Amino acid sequence: MFKFFKKIMSNKESISANETKFLHRILNTDIKEESKYQEDSIIFGCGCFWGAEKCFWKLPGVVTTSVGYAGGEKNNPSYYEVCSGITGHAEVVKVVWNVNKIDISDLLKMFWECHNPTQLNRQGNDIGTQYRSTIFFTNDNNQDKILSSKEAYQKELNKNNSGLIETEIKKIDTYYYAEDYHQQYLAVEGSRQYCSASPTKVKLGSFNGCNYKLPKEIWDNFNWNIEKCVLRSNNKPIEINN
Repeated sequence: MFKFFKKIMSNKESISANETKFLHRILNTDIKEESKYQEDSIIFGCGCFWGAEKCFWKLPGVVTTSVGYAGGEKNNPSYYEVCSGITGHAEVVKVVWNVNKIDISDLLKMFWECHNPTQLNRQGNDIGTQYRSTIFFTNDNNQDKILSSKEAYQKELNKNNSGLIETEIKKIDTYYYAEDYHQQYLAVEGSRQYCSASPTKVKLGSFNGCNYKLPKEIWDNFNWNIEKCVLRSNNKPIEINN
């Protein structure tokens, strides 16, 4: 992704908790707002964060999304520092969701299916530790479901001779917002419609503790057999037909 992003101005400032709020370009919610009552949050790394973020903001029940950096050592890293590979950070997507409308099971289904977690320190043509597959959780109550979903997805991958999952899973408490021009980048007029994800086309079924809330019709909007299917879809969140 980095090599295609030469035109971005280098003097842009990172979003910080002390700055004015930044409204989500699609959901119109504050991307910096922490989860409230009956909400929860999690951080996913699925390669280039541009396409990954769009996968999650389209799901019903998601309150807000943002892109950023996590999992490394450097405080307040810049995009260029992360792309250099020296910070230890991964490009990630932070998702805040309404627990009454969508379950973490649904988010995990999207995570495992939208990229290839068997690729180590890369995703598609993007190579480097910054593109590694990651799940960074902040709520201990989510750990069992995360690990159970990984075990179940590995079994499905084994049936297809698809290799071993390389996803890094750990609890973290630090997340740095990426520069504002990266936020909901694919929804910006004139943006380069790029996504490095290479889905395995293997689906996640039931797993221990799962509690899917989204109906099948939602997942019919994502056909991983179509190359770059997320890029081909519009930016609007998917609506549930009552």
